[in-house]
Amino acid sequence: MDPLLYDITIVGGGIVGAATAYKIQNKYPELKLLLIEKETSLAAHQTGNNSGVIHSGLYYTPGSLKAKMCSDGRKQLVHFAKKYHVAHEVCGKVVAATDERELPYLDNIFNNGLQNGIEGIEKINANELNDIEPHVESIGGIWVPCTGIIDFKGATETMAGLILSVQPKSKIVLGETVLDCSHNSEISTVTTSKHQYKTKHVIFCGGLQADRLAKQEGVNLKQKVVGFRGDYYNLTEAAKHKVKHLIYPVPNPAFPFLGVHFTRMVNGDVECGPNAVLTFKREGYGKTDFNLKDAADALAYSGTWNLLRRHTKFAVNEYRRAFSKTLFLKTLQRLIPSLKAEDIVPGRAGVRAMLLKENGEMQEDFEIAYKGKSIHVLNAPSPAATACLAIGDKICDMATEYFNLN
Repeated sequence: MDPLLYDITIVGGGIVGAATAYKIQNKYPELKLLLIEKETSLAAHQTGNNSGVIHSGLYYTPGSLKAKMCSDGRKQLVHFAKKYHVAHEVCGKVVAATDERELPYLDNIFNNGLQNGIEGIEKINANELNDIEPHVESIGGIWVPCTGIIDFKGATETMAGLILSVQPKSKIVLGETVLDCSHNSEISTVTTSKHQYKTKHVIFCGGLQADRLAKQEGVNLKQKVVGFRGDYYNLTEAAKHKVKHLIYPVPNPAFPFLGVHFTRMVNGDVECGPNAVLTFKREGYGKTDFNLKDAADALAYSGTWNLLRRHTKFAVNEYRRAFSKTLFLKTLQRLIPSLKAEDIVPGRAGVRAMLLKENGEMQEDFEIAYKGKSIHVLNAPSPAATACLAIGDKICDMATEYFNLN
């Protein structure tokens, strides 16, 4: 038993959990915070295995939390990275159309970006796009100069360090899984795989485990988290010169993912991907990883089957491409036709948490709920990493109101 009574405990050490703790600690430096992460390092799952992109907010419904928080969060994140020397670069991206059938969708995306106030975006023709990305063959596209790349794991670790510098009595615990959280009128007890902690309030930022943590707390959540693995290839040293910035296709509005794209990372690598394949282990990064509980959860849920029925062709194609370098390469060649098989080598993988409704639709917007003495981040898909500091502001405001911090 830790003898210290914490004011707020944050469960989950991804970038949303770290940003939430960072924002609360900065606003209330006298509070003693506890951040609990079940892995032996911070940012071990979605944060540390995403594409590393600082998103502009181009695709999100105007007026939605995603749109507002992405724009605000992006600006805050770039400022944070500059101030605390987190590796990043605002390098810009192109969205390239390769087929005339994509042009109406390109127009919709551009208008969406204008409504979301994305600075500097412009429609460009094929020649202008070729000036930016000489190896891309297109019929035109969009230039988005405020998109960038960043070391999200480094940003998370920096936030954690700043929390402890503000309040030395705050604590970050690694390698402990939260098993239970019980409440009485004054104090909550958080039981982990190793210890018990006393706290006044709890904030859950559980990512891939968000629905399970919420249901343990009695949150009436009809949706369920379903994991989708995304596989990446890397460009070889000889092929890296073919990508100067970030290169995205025009997303198909019938499919709930952005499609395979090219990302120049902060370490100089160039990644190609990800695809999107239903995974049978929420935190499994191998193509054959399997967890009985996770698989049963996904396959027993009507939302999973309704999603697959809704997108059968896409699901089959994604699964085939996951096991075929040739098919993956063909997708990449739609943007860069000169790529050859020897230009790409298998890279890492990530798993994204998608909150699925029973009808198979994805919960598009961020969702944060208050229950009893706890706040739950129920849905924080991309661009949550970009928006993390804005999400932290939102949760800090909720904590101020619901936990009576003032």
